[in-house]
Amino acid sequence: MTWLTPTLLFVVAWLAVFFQTQFHMLKLLVGTPIGLLPSLVIYTALTHGIGLSAAFSIVCALWLDALSPARLGTSIPPLFFLGFFIHLRQHLILRDQLYAQFWLGLGAGIGVPLVTLCLLNIGGKELIVGWGTTWQLMVSGLANGILCPLWFWFFDKLRLTFEYQPLATPPFRPDREIKYGRH
Repeated sequence: MTWLTPTLLFVVAWLAVFFQTQFHMLKLLVGTPIGLLPSLVIYTALTHGIGLSAAFSIVCALWLDALSPARLGTSIPPLFFLGFFIHLRQHLILRDQLYAQFWLGLGAGIGVPLVTLCLLNIGGKELIVGWGTTWQLMVSGLANGILCPLWFWFFDKLRLTFEYQPLATPPFRPDREIKYGRH
């Protein structure tokens, strides 16, 4: 792995956080701010190491908290534990299947805001929870469910374009000599 893919991953995450917090026209149109980070954290946890996954989730959470009205550090536990648990179970997850990517994104898009809501409630904030919250969770879940396969497609295309591809190894060892006949 080269430095290009993680760098582009952080750039896309920064743009996603900026888009999520500063463009209010989509928020007014849909009725809720759409969180894009859970699907990116899933992509990072399934394709990169634990160190990059942890750093990515923490940095993205700090960026999100810096630009949102939430307290600094509120978004760290949901995103970090999402990336950590997905990375721990990545050998069991069907990474290349579109339906698995969609359902992981949908679950993360609903789960991360719910955990953040619980943390804000524990912190003593007066929250307004009702049917509007259900709408917000469904929109966030569907957006992340749709975006998760798109992140996989986009970053896989970048990898194929800019990184060296390993050579296919032949089925036989080149340093072995095969002798036919009897001795």
